[in-house]
Amino acid sequence: MAKKKLNVMITGGTGFVGFHTVRALIEAGHSVKLLVRSPQKMQRVFAPFGLENLPYIEGDITDEASVNKALDGCNAVFHSAALVSVHASDSEKVLNNNLLGTRLVLGGAWQCGIQRMIQVSSTTALFSRGISGIDESSPLGTALSGYGRSKIECEKFVRDLQDKGAPIYTTYPGSIMGPDDPGLSEAMIGLRTFLKTGLLLETTSGIQIIDVRDLAKAHTSLLERGGPPARYLIGGKYYSWSDYAELMEGVTSRQFRRIKVQPRILKAAGAIGDALSRFINLEFPLSQESVTYATEWAIADDSLIKKTLKLEHLDTVETLRDSIDWLHSSGHLKGGSNTG
Repeated sequence: MAKKKLNVMITGGTGFVGFHTVRALIEAGHSVKLLVRSPQKMQRVFAPFGLENLPYIEGDITDEASVNKALDGCNAVFHSAALVSVHASDSEKVLNNNLLGTRLVLGGAWQCGIQRMIQVSSTTALFSRGISGIDESSPLGTALSGYGRSKIECEKFVRDLQDKGAPIYTTYPGSIMGPDDPGLSEAMIGLRTFLKTGLLLETTSGIQIIDVRDLAKAHTSLLERGGPPARYLIGGKYYSWSDYAELMEGVTSRQFRRIKVQPRILKAAGAIGDALSRFINLEFPLSQESVTYATEWAIADDSLIKKTLKLEHLDTVETLRDSIDWLHSSGHLKGGSNTG
């Protein structure tokens, strides 16, 4: 499919991934139209970059009328809007919102005949306990609740559309980090907590980090490319928790306290976090779901997206430095240097 000027309907444009993808699309010469719940938030998020006057429709992904209005006149769709929470108290809300939104946005786009679409999923949609790795051929995961379950249910709907020929690209990011995070997503909250406490719990498995700017670049290239439905893992670079601690010490020139913890202890703490989250707002996403991911992570294979787009990830050192600098400059961390 030949490259052409795109007019992309965007959901989740004021979120971390959506915000960077909007900027990447505009820098590539394309037009966008955002579906947003709060025009004031959109203007606040984009104003520092001279983009406060972007076209938008005020509405919600769970409202069919506003979704259809946003789709009108567009020839591509980028769907990243979703409630993201691993707290047990949010489980049903996350599931219902994300599934209905996916049905209306991508199902509606398919009915309109739109031929270029991206669904931002997550590597958690392919996560199952007891496996060491995942790729595009992996079956859907076995999450039973919360955010992972919502991603799996959305995947079932999208895969049914893809089987019918809907030209949807699905991407599966890992832990997303980088500068300019409008809502302070959970991976960035985890990074901030690590820096504030100076404490890292070393356990089994590790973390897989993808730079949000790499993700935005990939999304732009995929929309420009077009073509039949396909799925791409973009997990990023994997680090054991021990290696991650060493990496962070090199980036920040700090010594962190490392405490080795058995997975069963963390899972017990996750259960307590689930109970507490029903009554108080925990700053750090401590839950059985998040602990399971942290202790049993299945490494995502990025080789297909790298080969397809000739994509090379930014160095994780650059990602972490830029992330930490932004946390300081935005006031999420005290102090003015990247030393934490």
